[in-house]
Parts: sequence; C-alpha cells; structure tokens
Amino acid sequence: MLRKMQRRFVLAAMAAFGTVMFLIAAGINWANYIQTTSRQDRLAMSLLDGRGPHGGPHRPMPPGKGGPPDRGGNQNEELFRNLPGELAGAGPEAEFTTRFFTVVFDSSGEVREIFRDYISSIDNETAEAYGRTVFSKNKDRGYYGDFRYVVRREEGETAVLFLNSSMELQFMRSLFLVSFAIGVLSLFLVFLLVMFFSRYAVRPYMKNMERQKRFITDAGHELKTPITSIATSADIAAMEHEGDEWIANIQKQAGRLAKLAGELVALSRLDEETPFPEKSRFSLSDAAWEAAEPFKALAEARGRHYSQSIEDGVEFYGDRDSIQKVISILLDNGVRYSDEGGEIRLDVYRKRGKVWIEVFNTCDLPDKTDLNRLFDRFYRMDKSRSAHTGGTGIGLSMAQAIAEAYGGRITVKSPSGKSICFKVGL
Repeated sequence: MLRKMQRRFVLAAMAAFGTVMFLIAAGINWANYIQTTSRQDRLAMSLLDGRGPHGGPHRPMPPGKGGPPDRGGNQNEELFRNLPGELAGAGPEAEFTTRFFTVVFDSSGEVREIFRDYISSIDNETAEAYGRTVFSKNKDRGYYGDFRYVVRREEGETAVLFLNSSMELQFMRSLFLVSFAIGVLSLFLVFLLVMFFSRYAVRPYMKNMERQKRFITDAGHELKTPITSIATSADIAAMEHEGDEWIANIQKQAGRLAKLAGELVALSRLDEETPFPEKSRFSLSDAAWEAAEPFKALAEARGRHYSQSIEDGVEFYGDRDSIQKVISILLDNGVRYSDEGGEIRLDVYRKRGKVWIEVFNTCDLPDKTDLNRLFDRFYRMDKSRSAHTGGTGIGLSMAQAIAEAYGGRITVKSPSGKSICFKVGL
C-alpha cells in the first residue's frame, strides 16, 4: 500500500514535470519553425519580385550582367542590395549564400522558362520535375525536399521559386534533437530526485497509516474478550430464559460485533506490504465451487434463482482463502440485496491472461446512486434496508482491497438500474 502510494506520487510528479517540459520544447520548436519559415517566405517573395533586363518580372539577374554604371556593372549586387536587411543575409555576401531557381509555366501548364542563375546543383530536368510536382499540388507555399517554394500566379503565367533552405532545415532538426535530448535527460534527473525526496514526502502519511493500523489491530484484539464474554453470558441466559427476545437480540448484536471486529483487523492487514505472505498455486475453479456452495442453498431458501458458470481448470497463484473471501463477499451481497424472486449469477473464467470473477444480481437501486461509493467503508445505499439485512458495511471495501493487493481491480455496473454486476479482474 505504502509503496503503491509512493509510486503514484512519483508518477504524478513526473507527469506534471514531463508535461511542462513537453510544452516548453514544443513551444520553442514551433516558434522557431514559424519564424524561420516566415523569414524564408519573405525572402522568396522578394526574390520572386526581382526585375531585370533578361527575363521579365520573375527572373533575378545573373552575376556581372547589366546594371547601372555607378554599381560597377554588377546588377547581381543591386538585386540583393534592394532586399530587406534581415532577408538579404550578411550584407554583400547574400548573393553567395542564397541559392534558388525559378520555374515559369504558361497558361496551359507547360514549362515556359527555367532560371538557374543562382544555383548549380540543380539541372534543368530536375528543376522541371520539381516545378511540375509543386504546380500539381495547387498550393502557394511549402517545403519540397531541402527547398522552400512559393508560387505566384499572374495572368498568363505561374512562377514557382525554390529557395534552398537546407541550412535552415538542418538547424530546425538540430534544435529538435537537442531539445528532445535535454528533455529526456532532465526527466531522468528529476526522476532520480523525486524518487529520493518522495520518501520524505510520504513519511508523515506512512507514520499516520502505521498508527491507524496499530490502533485497529489493538482495538480488535481488546474487543474480542468483552464480546466473547457478552456472547457467552447471552448463551447461558438464553438457556435459562428460552425464547426471550431481548436475549436473542443481544446474541445477534454480539455476533455482529465479533464479525465487524474481525473484518476491521483483516482489512487493516490488507494495507501491509505483503498481505499474503504464503502464496501457492491452486485450482481457482475448485475454490470457487467450494465458496459458492453455501450461498447456492441460502439463495434458494430465500426464494432467489441462483445459477453459476465456473470454467474448469482455472489456476491461480496466490492465497486461496483471500480469493474465496472475495467470492463470498460478492455472493453474500447478492443474496442480501437481491429482490424477492430475483436472479443471482456467478461466473468464473479466464480471458486474455486474466482471471475474471463476475457476480450479477437483480435489485432495485435508489435513484441517482453513486455506484463507486459502494466500495467506501461503512457506506449505506439504503440505511433502513442495510440495517434489516445486517451487513457490516465493509465487505465490498475488503473485496476491493484484496483485488488491488493482487494488482487487479473491481468494477461495478448497473445499466438499467434494476440489476447490478460486480466484476473482478485478477
């Protein structure tokens, strides 16, 4: 129980820290992606707007051709000098670091011109193939391989400019890998720290739990003597005053007290680290038959229709008495609270590597019943009826504790409100 609590504390802390780390890393990478892509798009659009004497509005100027005399005859420099500073790269070096090519289509979708003055790694066939692929996508911008492309459609032609973005893409990949590695390393370090400090965090609760268990165990043992004395005295008085209703009531309540004290001690022991120290492999099918036998006769005696389906050859490694206790609790609950002439059914089977125990019974549940509260200690769905049936109010809590001690769980469903089904998976 305590180790399970410590594990839950560690998992909760790691889930919170992991979520924060994921959001930070995702935010950094997303912001970098948006900023880099936006910068590439502005640069590509600026290059696509270039003017020159050799190719109209979509053809940037080749190096060293044309240009005004005061620029030294290099219109290549003029093109990049007119671009915004943040887009042009490192000043006059921009023309040597920016690589791009343009494919122009006519109105019929045929390639009219290809301009590769600023790139040498792409030949005409590759450029045409790139252009046709992007042209068929009918998108204005995006990534294709190591290139960022933008599309401009004007009357009579469509120009697609491919801007080499290999350095930018490599930086984004590197940033992602670095942030991922830092996140994983941080999670591992935080996990070690949380594991170390979690012992101190749960220590007060552990001490409180130990005190509660010690109190319940001591109180249970101390109550046994006076309860036994009361029960014995009531039995002797019943022999002398046969049929006395007051003595009969004392006997009934003394038996109920003895049962409650025993169940409280047993429930307290289920919170220990090893609630079942002596485990062995046994036939759960045989154990289920043995546990269900008295309830079959009891149900029929009270006018209920009882049926069971227990799969043969189901084996289980654990404590036989604890499994029989779960079956007894659920069947006792079904017999107590099922309607007159109602149905009770027990199913035991193996499925997908787990052992399943199901107990179904018809009943009339009160409106707006919170089924999950049935596992709370001393919870009463109908207090007047519970007092009549004589239940202690902790049976289902014990069944849940036993199931969780085996790493399993118990669930309850009532689809129609006229029946209830408990399902235990071990």
